[in-house]
Amino acid sequence: MYVLITYDVNTSEPEGQKRLRKVSKCCQKYGQRVQNSVFECLVDGSSFVRLRAELLSMIDEELDSIRIYHMGKNYQSKIGRYGKDISYEIEGELII
Repeated sequence: MYVLITYDVNTSEPEGQKRLRKVSKCCQKYGQRVQNSVFECLVDGSSFVRLRAELLSMIDEELDSIRIYHMGKNYQSKIGRYGKDISYEIEGELII
């Protein structure tokens, strides 16, 4: 499944800065950053459950927010890319 994850972590306190780094690192394990606090992730059902659980365990629900958008199977037709695009094709081949 293709999901878009956005987050806003309150960083007015040092604890918030630590939470922000944890959330960012967690998202990087599952997908690619497309903007500062936005990640595109292609995950299966069990990976999605793990990802969501990890993220929810990291945030302070009184101060922070996470939004997860399920883009569906035909997600390519729902994404308009304009301007500088430094991301890779999420379902394409990756040669290292």
